Amino acid sequence: MRVIAEISHPQVKISIFYMNQKYIIKFEMHNLEQTYKLSELDYIIKDVEDVKKAITPDFVNSVLEQFENMLNLQDKLTEDL
Repeated sequence: MRVIAEISHPQVKISIFYMNQKYIIKFEMHNLEQTYKLSELDYIIKDVEDVKKAITPDFVNSVLEQFENMLNLQDKLTEDL
């Protein structure tokens, strides 16, 4: 799997990979990550620019909200350790 693009964002690292006819979008924040896979066969994707267009500000905001939920869950997980 190789990185084919990165998108600059102040709060989260966004990397785009390509492997086995799939674009993999990886979001990283703190020690957490979210990954989304888009198959070339299931969607009309010509190139990485089409993938970048799909990563809208609204989508990134949803990802950030999910990270907030994940951080809260992680806190619950570790509170008794």
